[in-house]
Formats: sequence, C-alpha cells, structure tokens
Amino acid sequence: MRKLRLCLSALLVAAMVIAPATLMAAGKALRVAIIAPSAQNDLAFTQSIVDGIKAIQKEREIELAITDGTFIVEDAAAAIRDYAKKGFDLVIAHGSQYGGSLKEIAPDFPETAFAWGTSADTFGLANVSSYEAASDEGGYVMGVMAAAMSKKGGVGVIGPIEVGDAKLYVNGFVNGAKAQNPKIRAKVNYIGSFSDVALAAEAAKAHMAAGADVLTGTAQMVVGAIGAARAKRVPWFGTQANQTSLAPEIVVASQVYKWEVVLKQIIADMDKGVKGGKKYGINLANEGIVIEFNDGYKLDPAVKELGMKTIAGIKDGSIKTGNATP
Repeated sequence: MRKLRLCLSALLVAAMVIAPATLMAAGKALRVAIIAPSAQNDLAFTQSIVDGIKAIQKEREIELAITDGTFIVEDAAAAIRDYAKKGFDLVIAHGSQYGGSLKEIAPDFPETAFAWGTSADTFGLANVSSYEAASDEGGYVMGVMAAAMSKKGGVGVIGPIEVGDAKLYVNGFVNGAKAQNPKIRAKVNYIGSFSDVALAAEAAKAHMAAGADVLTGTAQMVVGAIGAARAKRVPWFGTQANQTSLAPEIVVASQVYKWEVVLKQIIADMDKGVKGGKKYGINLANEGIVIEFNDGYKLDPAVKELGMKTIAGIKDGSIKTGNATP
C-alpha cells in the first residue's frame, strides 16, 4: 500500500511538472483580438488572418474579437491599446504599418502577448512576436505559369506599396516569369495604395492596353483589377486568399496564406509562458503557403504540371526564387 501511495504521488508530481501548459489551456478560453486594415471578408490580407484563427477555433476554445477596416494607423493604435487594457491574451496587429504603434504600446502591457506582421522585427521586446510570409515562393510559381500561358509575351502586376509580403510577391512573380521566358515583358505598377479599388482597375486596364494577357496583383484593392480583367477575359493569379469566387471564369490559381501554421506555434509558446520575442514564418515547405487551383478554369495540364514541378523544386531547394529586386 505504501508503494502504491508513493507511485501515485510520483505520478501527480510528474503531471504537475510536465503538463502545466495543457492544464492552463484547458482552463479557459483564450482571448484573441485582431486589428486589421481592411474588411475581414476581403478575400485578401485581412481575411487570411481571420481564417487562420477560425481554423484554430475548431481545435480549442477561443474568444475572438475583430476590429477591421482600420486603415488609419491612429485608429488601429487605439484599438490595440484598448484590447490590451481589456485583458486580451493575444493581440494581433495585422499590418506592417502598425509596427511603430506596437513598439510604443507593448511595453505598457508586459502581461499581454502581441503579434504583428508581415515583419521580422520584434523590437527586442519579450512580449512581441512577428510573422511573415515567403510570398515570393507562390509568386514565383505563378509567374512561371503565367509566362507559359501568355500568348502575347506580356504579363502585368498591380502592386500596392513596395513593402512587406506585397513586395516579395511581386518580385517572386516577375522572377518566375523571367525564368520561364527570359523575353517576357513583365511590367509592374505600384499604385501607392492598399485600398484604392478604382486605381487598381485603371492599372489593370493600362497593363492590358500595353499587351499584357495575364495579370496578377496583391492587397485588398485587387478587387478592382480583377473586375477589369474579368471584363476582358484575361487570366488572373491571386494571392493571400483564394480569389476564385470573385471571377471563377478567369482566376487560374491563388497563393493562399494558412496563418494557422504560425498562430498555432505562437499560442503553443504562450501556453508555455513565452509571450513573444520570437519570429515565425509561413512558406511552401511548412504548408503555411499553398497554391490552390481553380478547378473551374480550363488550365492546360502541361502548365499545371509545370507549376507543380516548380512547387516541388522550391520545397526541396533546387529552385531559388531570387527574392531580391528583379
């Protein structure tokens, strides 16, 4: 009997030592807030992070609050501070423009975990995590396919502002197109805005007028560009979220961010008492980035096979995207 009591005591101590995170996670819902610049159903940047948290909600209890449409940095900063004051466990500032605000706010709330992206900078703060997407990888894959599809020898890219994952994506797409066809005319137009739908539409029209017969773009403003491409039946490659529903007849494929890959890592570290100070990333190899093909688009099987081989090459390291400026 004494041996039994000792064994039970040892098991209890072991459980307390090796499983505190599990017990803590099971105790209450994790309170998570997202602050983002555009609508949570934008089929682009903001929706990607919302979809990531919702995927995790299928596995554990999360109380989710969302403040979207905060394109004005001061409004976003107010929301970040407010959620921290309300005791949210994790506050996600989903926008590279929010970095300055987060750097000032996070030190005031050392018990709150903050995460932001896309960026690799944690400001040296123990409660700030950063995350980024290797969007050049999917961009490269789709650039290769776009060049193979082009009959006129021209592809067009509509970019927002030359920063973060947008810049990586644009560079990757152009590099992929040029790798497939060194003579391709790969033109880029940064319109200077993440949200100007009308300007994106005009940029798309200009590309097509100049001979581009395959288009792509990044950020929430691409809704306008896709509409212009749809009117001319010009193929479109999407990024950040699956954009097939916007124009099923022209969307060839989309690079889709699966932010749940890094969000799970961030939350797992929080369960262990680590509130920040780490950098996370998604890519093709860890399946945080996936290429989703539109089954409704009649894509040449040879082009799809070319895309699949490029994905495999990037994953195994035999293909480099050359993510520096092309």
